[in-house]
Amino acid sequence: MSTLLVPYYEHPSARPAEWEAIVAAAPRLYGVVLNPASGPGDRPDAAFAEVAGRLKEAGVRLLGYADTDYGRRAATDVVRDLTRHRDWYGTDGAFLDQVPAGPEEFEHYQKLAVAAWGVGCRTLVLNHGTPPHPSYARIADVLVTFEGTWDAYRAQHPRPWPGGTDVRLCHLVYGVPPGADPEGLARARGAAVHCAVPGTGDHPWGTLPYTLENTS
Repeated sequence: MSTLLVPYYEHPSARPAEWEAIVAAAPRLYGVVLNPASGPGDRPDAAFAEVAGRLKEAGVRLLGYADTDYGRRAATDVVRDLTRHRDWYGTDGAFLDQVPAGPEEFEHYQKLAVAAWGVGCRTLVLNHGTPPHPSYARIADVLVTFEGTWDAYRAQHPRPWPGGTDVRLCHLVYGVPPGADPEGLARARGAAVHCAVPGTGDHPWGTLPYTLENTS
């Protein structure tokens, strides 16, 4: 089963070996989040387009990154980002970041999901970073129910998912030390999709999981 979702936020020209490792790991990937410039940027990026094409040829699901600012960002701006991702990089899904967890904003995201489907997003990942209201499972393929440090992840008391089983749960963990088993812990906590990286600080997603570092 492909279980690894990779949000790798580094430019291919600056980190070619790391992107080679991602392409080489294609059969193990649930998907890759493309994020050239905290979104698609203002113009196509040839290096990202090249690596995106190789990932698509390898059968990898491509998710365009879009920040929703917890519902404060205009839906038209989010959809513009997703359209650019599709047109410039051939994405077939969306990774919506900074999504609130409460039911009050669900109607906004339901409309956003309809718009995303309308521009060709076949896969919708919502990054709440914490368990959201179960209503979000009605529109998402994947719900990110944890994003945080390895220490916080280990210390967290796992809570059973109260929603249905037709949505995949994802855990994104950073600050993971060598020799840890984040995949086993994610599986034990019901997360069918995961990513765990050693990076820390303000930009942890500029590092790869240890398992991918050893791919090539």
